[in-house]
Amino acid sequence: MTIWAVATMTFFLVRLMPGNPIEQYIGQLIAQYGLPYAEARDMAASLFSVDLDQPLMVQYFGYLGKIARGDLGMSIKSQGAKVSDIIVAFLPWTIFCVGFSLLISFILGIALGALMAYWRDSVLDYALTMIGSLLHSIPNYLIAMILIIFLGVRWELLPIVKMRGSMSPGMQPGFTIAFVMDVLFHAVLPIITYVVTTVGTWMLTMKASTTATLEEDYVNFARAKGLTDGRIRTAYVGRNAVLPLFTQFTLSIGFVFGGSVLIESIFVYRGIGQILVTAVSGRDYPVMQGCFLITTASVVFANLLADLLYGYIDPRVRVGQ
Repeated sequence: MTIWAVATMTFFLVRLMPGNPIEQYIGQLIAQYGLPYAEARDMAASLFSVDLDQPLMVQYFGYLGKIARGDLGMSIKSQGAKVSDIIVAFLPWTIFCVGFSLLISFILGIALGALMAYWRDSVLDYALTMIGSLLHSIPNYLIAMILIIFLGVRWELLPIVKMRGSMSPGMQPGFTIAFVMDVLFHAVLPIITYVVTTVGTWMLTMKASTTATLEEDYVNFARAKGLTDGRIRTAYVGRNAVLPLFTQFTLSIGFVFGGSVLIESIFVYRGIGQILVTAVSGRDYPVMQGCFLITTASVVFANLLADLLYGYIDPRVRVGQ
């Protein structure tokens, strides 16, 4: 339903934009290549995945049918390139960067959050709580700019110019150490940005969840049985405290995925966010529509994944029980 709603909005928004992008592109083809109006109109219809000779609602249902078949149209700026091919080429870079950084921040946040709860009301707890609250409130683009200004410009610790893009020019993709190190070299700043701006949320959420779990009756019963603190923290507290964070983690994948536009633009990282910015600036409407759909699908898929897997992780909410 959500994907259908976004597909519907993008279809009609393109036609409601000032100047009508389809008619503008037809005029552009006529002016640049001297094409007859009918030929330019056919090319525009192919690029936008619509049949302009049909009524609007017929075009709409035809557009939905093409989306269902994976046909997102052709790029306006990259002549002859399918939108689906462009997205497939750049999507893995965003998946790697976002997925790797979220995994690091999730593990780090859980460890620090549990430590804050176990050492509640201590100096360590107050310090980490303040740090977590601060990181939670800072926008990701501000962290990105701070990293560039201090690490790249003022202190000159990192060669910012060489780190642009997703890999070095001339580097051949493959399962080699050189390629892996080159990919990590270009992704290190976006990964640090994602980790810094998300770890505070995991710290504070894990602290609250662990603090509540420590007051549960089964934890007090385990203490009464004489179990060691280490056994209680791992087998009773940790496993149950992390369950509420699992749903939040899967949902954050989709939202951070959608929020990659600013980060990838700042670091010129060639992922789906950077492609969307390029499409917007170049008025490449078919690519814009494809990026919107992919971003929405990532959020929907993350929600579905959370619903399907949560029952296996927490037996208390399994279907039928």
